[in-house]
Amino acid sequence: MWDELALIVGSYLLGALPLIYLLGRLHGIDLREYEDMHLALWRNVNPVEGLAGLCFDFAKGVIAVLVARALGFEIGWVAFAGVVAVVGQMWPVFLKFDGEKGNSVGSAMSVALAWQAFIIAAVPGAIGAAIRTVPRLRQPGQTMKDRAKLGGPPSLSLPAGMAVSFAVLPLVAWWRDQPWQVIVAFAGMFVLIMIRRVTAGMSEDLRRPLGRKRVFLNRLLFDRSEI
Repeated sequence: MWDELALIVGSYLLGALPLIYLLGRLHGIDLREYEDMHLALWRNVNPVEGLAGLCFDFAKGVIAVLVARALGFEIGWVAFAGVVAVVGQMWPVFLKFDGEKGNSVGSAMSVALAWQAFIIAAVPGAIGAAIRTVPRLRQPGQTMKDRAKLGGPPSLSLPAGMAVSFAVLPLVAWWRDQPWQVIVAFAGMFVLIMIRRVTAGMSEDLRRPLGRKRVFLNRLLFDRSEI
C-alpha cells in the first residue's frame, strides 16, 4: 500500500501546484480575485505566461495518469490518481484549499485516461466555447492582438457546455466499453467539479438578495451566482 499511497499523495501535490497563481503574484496580481484565473493571467500579464500556465494545468492531469501507468499500477489506481490531481487543483493545500474549478486538469486527465470517450463527450463543451468565442472573432476592426485574446466575454454557454460534457463522460465511457473503474472515476470527478462550482465563495454570495435556491442553481448550471 505504500506505493499506492505515494502515488495518490504525489498526484494531489502535482495538481495542487499553483503555477498560475504564482505567475500572477510575480506581477503583483492576485488571480483569485478574478472569475477565471487562466483568462486573468492571459489578459492581465501576457499571453506567453498565460499559455504556459494553461499548458501546465493540462499537463497535471496527463502526468498523473501516464506516470501511474508507467509504474505499472492497476487501472483503478491510474484512474484514481487522475481524479486526485483534479482535487488538488480545486482544493490546493498551498492556497488554503481555495483553488480553481477543475475544468482544465479534468479535461486533460480524461484525455489521458480514455481519449476515445472524451472526444465524444467534449462536444457540448466545444459548442459552448464556440458560442462564446466566435462572435468576438467576427467583430470588425480588431487587430491580431485583439483576436488572439483567450476566450470571450462572460457567457452562460461555456460553463453550461462544460457541465454537460463532464456529466455525459461516464455514460460515453460505458458506451465505449471502458473499464468500470474508469467509468466510476469519471462519475466521481463530475460530482466533485459540481461541488466545487457550488461551494466556491458560497458564503459571500449567500449574502446577496437572490435566494439560496437561485444561487445554488445558477452556480450548478452556469458556475456563477448571478446571470
